[in-house]
Amino acid sequence: MGLVEIKKQKTYMGRLPHGGDLLEALTQFCVDHGLKCGRIEAIGAVQNACIGYYDQAGQKYQFNTLEGGLEILKLSGNISLKDGNPMVHAHITLADSRGRCFGGHLAPGTRIFACECIIEEFAGPDFNRGDDAQTGLPLWE
Repeated sequence: MGLVEIKKQKTYMGRLPHGGDLLEALTQFCVDHGLKCGRIEAIGAVQNACIGYYDQAGQKYQFNTLEGGLEILKLSGNISLKDGNPMVHAHITLADSRGRCFGGHLAPGTRIFACECIIEEFAGPDFNRGDDAQTGLPLWE
């Protein structure tokens, strides 16, 4: 797949619910609003986090759980379709009380303390995810 033109259709701004699962809350918003293609960014804080790292040689994710409060320095991601349903693919950078940073693939199990997000919906062709034999990842087809 090469690059294709898309157009910004709508922009949503708001706050996600305290105590909710960050990935689930973002995904549910997309499902509720019928978003098929878009971009997400967010800042705030989490009560704990689960982040993933993709082991390229083994072609599988390794997950790390981080306990305690952390600041969301940056969450950046996209919205596309997998098996006909909206899928949020996001990466997150977090900092602890000493400023040490941790980052990776946002995984279920990251609990929201406070989160402000911006979601942009795009109009254009559907971006569908399928299994990529070379990487083992569900990439845009």
